[in-house]
Amino acid sequence: MAAEIDVRGVSLDFPLYHGNARSLKRTVFSTVSGRMGNDQKHRVVVQALRDVTFHLSSGDRLGLIGTNGAGKTTLLRTLAGIYEPLVGKVRVRGTLNALLDPQLGMNPELTGRENIALRGLYNGLDRPALRRLEEDVAEFAELDAFLDLPVRIYSSGMVVRLGFALATAIRPQVLLMDEWFLAGDAAFMEKARGRLEDMVRGADILVLSSHLTNVVLDWCSRVIWMDQGRIREDGSTREVLDRYAAHAASAGTLAAA
Repeated sequence: MAAEIDVRGVSLDFPLYHGNARSLKRTVFSTVSGRMGNDQKHRVVVQALRDVTFHLSSGDRLGLIGTNGAGKTTLLRTLAGIYEPLVGKVRVRGTLNALLDPQLGMNPELTGRENIALRGLYNGLDRPALRRLEEDVAEFAELDAFLDLPVRIYSSGMVVRLGFALATAIRPQVLLMDEWFLAGDAAFMEKARGRLEDMVRGADILVLSSHLTNVVLDWCSRVIWMDQGRIREDGSTREVLDRYAAHAASAGTLAAA
């Protein structure tokens, strides 16, 4: 089955359940100016995504760029099925893996080994494949005896190592990735880079949210510039990045003035 992502007219709101409080409204308005409204129940909402439409086929490598709060991570989470659109449709064909947070999907009360088994069962692996998954994650994460202890007692670095090893052990057709997933101990990330790049090359479709221009240039053939929850530009990587950089420089000049 060929991988495919089809997004049609997607909009998403986040209700502010205490949105009538004046101080909260002032705070929110200062950060999401122009994106506040009211839903059918007269609740104050932040309009996180507005009328987002695009299509990706096998071989596409899409970068999402924009300022903080532009809607990049919200869009990724909507593609992953974490958020349900208020309006519109999202259709994803093919096996999917979302590298959005190294701790995503882990149960801190379970041991590292139990979390590995849980992830494998969720992905429908049989017993031999589960054993191979456990061996691969254990070798890469290098947690030794800690693998049989509850994740809640791990240091933050150990959690990142286990989460990264787990998330990159099962190769999907559709790979969604937030650049926050690249944060971590420098020595470990140097070790992890080859594994991650191999996973990116092996995916049929990549959707990457990043502020890192060099990463977007290396990994993406197409870029969508998100602005206040909407698509502002959609085109080739270099052209959209150049226009985004020019806009950022102009905005900085105006702000300085």
